[in-house]
Amino acid sequence: MSRVFSILSKRDKVLDSALRPNTWDDFVGQEKIKRSIKIIIEAAKTRNQSPDHMLFYGNSGLGKTTLSYLISKEIGSDIQITSGPAVEKAGDLAAILTNLEEGGILFIDEIHRLNKVIEEYLYPAMEDFKLHLILGKGPMARTTELNLPYFTLIGATTKIGLMSSPLRNRFGATFQLDFYNTQDIEKILERSAKILEVEIEPKAIKIIASSARFTPRIANRLLKRVRDFSQVEGEKIITEKTAKKALKFLEIDEIGLESGDRKILKAIIEKFNGGPVGLQAIAAASGEESETILDIYEPYLMKLGFIERTPKGRIATSLALKHLKFKNSQRFF
Repeated sequence: MSRVFSILSKRDKVLDSALRPNTWDDFVGQEKIKRSIKIIIEAAKTRNQSPDHMLFYGNSGLGKTTLSYLISKEIGSDIQITSGPAVEKAGDLAAILTNLEEGGILFIDEIHRLNKVIEEYLYPAMEDFKLHLILGKGPMARTTELNLPYFTLIGATTKIGLMSSPLRNRFGATFQLDFYNTQDIEKILERSAKILEVEIEPKAIKIIASSARFTPRIANRLLKRVRDFSQVEGEKIITEKTAKKALKFLEIDEIGLESGDRKILKAIIEKFNGGPVGLQAIAAASGEESETILDIYEPYLMKLGFIERTPKGRIATSLALKHLKFKNSQRFF
């Protein structure tokens, strides 16, 4: 069950789209970022210009794509969406950029995965709205320049450290999306329940919110799985009891830890005496890939204060030992 959230059915994707906020008021949380974006857009409108290029970074599921849609709606322009790995050739980039409308938005997800050759073509496009292409090969090769419509590039990444400095520095505004607080997650669940036409008790919402890892996308998926469980059980209203039973069935505890989280923590505690231990050793001991640990599990475990990074490696904290109910935990510290 540790990967229960990693695979989406087509129906889930449709529902995710339906649950996506359509207005700034519907978008709960990230208040400072929303205010900053609105200022950028309003200032650009007064100058009759396109807003500056923007870069969003943070864990997956925090709203980077949703913010891009809202920006598109706010400035009244179409948005074209692609991803770093999808842009393989200069021709791919040229096709995307030349098809943008004046004042349009290009959203590149996982922009850190653009290859370096494509980045070189992107620099003049971002700065001067020109695209320099090389036609032909060898002595017959020649350079041609294409004028592009004015556009706003919005990049999203979960690994800003892997972006090259030249690309990162060409964005006029950079925003880090942080984890949400529990109160905001509860508001998101209330809205989603109405859209899904699900009757749910306030206490059940609190149960789901506390297990949602401070992430809206996970909160919505949990709500859908609890709804499914409730329907199979023949209950018309999701109660606190039903929510707890559903989460237990999914092997998710009261603070959102999955079996994968517990496996990683137990590996550090039981096999390495609480740490410090390196990432590769944890991956080998837990059976999880190091990238999965780094991108999916570790950010939340660090947010909870269950893992600490030190120069010598990862350490399981006393909070982790207490939560997992390890006895004689003092021997690790």
